[in-house]
Amino acid sequence: MTRVILIILMGSVALAPQSGQAQDMEARARAAAAASRSKSSDSDAITSNYVNPGLAGETISTIDSSRTFTTNLACQKSATMLELLVQPGTTGDITHMSISRDSDLDGSFDQNLTLPVPVSGICANGIVSCDPGSWNNCSPLKWDVASAGAGALKLTQVPLSDLSACYCVNASCGNNLVLGNLNSVLKDLGGGIIGALTTADPRIGVAQASIEGPVIRYVGAQTTACTNAPAVSATAYVANPAALAGDASSAAQSSSIFEALAGSAAGSGKAQETRACTITRQVNVSDPIFDAIISRTGGRSTVTVSPTVARFTLGSPGEKSLSGGRCTIFEFQMSLQVGDGDRLRSVRLARYYADDWAQIYVDGTLIASGPNAWTGSGSPPGNCEQGRIFTRTPGTDLMPFMTPGAHQVRMRVAVADEGSALAEIEAEIDGSCRVEEQLVDLCTSYAQDKDCRLLAEEVDGVETFRNGVNTGLRPLAQTRLFGAGQCTYQFTRDFFERARRYSCVTDSAALAQPDLTRGAYIIDRSTQTLLADRTLSSDGTISTSTRAFSLPDRPTVPACEPICRTRAPKANSDVAVSGVVGSQQIDPSGWNSFYHSCGVDGTCPLGEGEELVSACGCLDDFPEAAVMMQTVRLAGSDLACTAGTP
Repeated sequence: MTRVILIILMGSVALAPQSGQAQDMEARARAAAAASRSKSSDSDAITSNYVNPGLAGETISTIDSSRTFTTNLACQKSATMLELLVQPGTTGDITHMSISRDSDLDGSFDQNLTLPVPVSGICANGIVSCDPGSWNNCSPLKWDVASAGAGALKLTQVPLSDLSACYCVNASCGNNLVLGNLNSVLKDLGGGIIGALTTADPRIGVAQASIEGPVIRYVGAQTTACTNAPAVSATAYVANPAALAGDASSAAQSSSIFEALAGSAAGSGKAQETRACTITRQVNVSDPIFDAIISRTGGRSTVTVSPTVARFTLGSPGEKSLSGGRCTIFEFQMSLQVGDGDRLRSVRLARYYADDWAQIYVDGTLIASGPNAWTGSGSPPGNCEQGRIFTRTPGTDLMPFMTPGAHQVRMRVAVADEGSALAEIEAEIDGSCRVEEQLVDLCTSYAQDKDCRLLAEEVDGVETFRNGVNTGLRPLAQTRLFGAGQCTYQFTRDFFERARRYSCVTDSAALAQPDLTRGAYIIDRSTQTLLADRTLSSDGTISTSTRAFSLPDRPTVPACEPICRTRAPKANSDVAVSGVVGSQQIDPSGWNSFYHSCGVDGTCPLGEGEELVSACGCLDDFPEAAVMMQTVRLAGSDLACTAGTP
């Protein structure tokens, strides 16, 4: 009896530390999980804890906050890369929208843009400008970046189908829509601009965005090599994606680490991968917009003679509009902003006159004076009073000055008693429509690879290959419209887009089949309390064994994370090609649906204006979501061509 009690006590002493150790390990695991969730539970937490400080060169702490470090992921940073200010008018349209940009991330703004048109609708990648307070005579405009010069931000007129997620904000769709939804309006406008900038130059990264009243500011950074060249090695594949496969193969062949892994047991054998690619026909129609080529940002007036010729004037042309003394100097300035310099045919000093003397400067260089030669910044070299108006029509070529960017034109006038002065600069642009068509084939490397075979193909929505077999279906030649306004072109082609999937066999090195007999033995003969095993000794003999087996106690966990569903009323201000969606419906109002994680007490945290639809619980809305997605898919399908049979 004594022996039995001693054995039991020894077992108790041996088991106690294991139980305590298991509980301690579980507590540590729970603490680590809680710390990890606090810093990386959602995209906002990851952005604020890691992405923003990493790009901005600020301190990053470890998950348990025991250590901190500073990284330098970006070569250049700007406290304010982009600043956007909006002000709505009485019609509900955004009548004033100014954009300031630090394009070279040197800490100071070098590009300022004020939209010359009202903003009646906002899209994910552009805006819609209509007659104020209505949805009439609308012009869809897409955010774009000029290819020449420093890549100035601009708006390009496009078909409405080229814009996405558009909605109306002026009085034709509701009252006070801009100020009532100011934060989302600023985020949508800023997001479209940032999207255009990062698409044009993938090196640009946004570290942080902040909203203060009607202003949104973005902290920017350059995330790759410290160079102003847009085609650095890390971003070269944006312009030429087809080169990625070949360069990757070349890099692999010269890498000793890759070769070691490829020759290992884990890297040997055959593997099959499915790779997707597209062959797309791109048609770009360029419509000349005068202000996007050259525009005036200061000066007295501008007179457009024709769609391709404009005259920019500065001075004081009225008779005796200037009153001097014995000899008074007056100065007039005008700024010309050059955007797409490739479309600029000529810029010249067409005419100037003055009573009494005048000088014309462009970017600080004297280009003309009269009535006689007058150099320097002092008084005229002769008698200030000329008693007459002199006129010159020199036609001086100013194109050498007109590089992309801002240029200052200055006129100095000397007046003895009373006089006037005027200078006219004439600009002519290329008003032709430019059409570029190219076939972007991203499938070439797979089509030429002998280890790849075509698995599936859709041509303009028609399934021509399925599971490697030709379906016999072919799409009819299609006719599509490209461009807008006077630059609208119609193209008929046998296809516009091919979407393909290839099945490719990778490394074909021989690999012995793994021995799975031991695993099968364990699975077939083990229970929840007994572990059976089978081992192979060095002399080739096989031995079997059994031993007691048990899993540690596991805490109970809920079947799901309780969530609730709510909804809030929403005005249907979304925009389609036919107009504002709400105007096409009997009831122009709709609903926004929201899902919230319930608190510990099981209550649903309702947001402002929300009402409860489904109380807290294990909600399963997958059938509803599947029906909605299937409805949208079938609504956009061609019933004749996608039925699946010839």
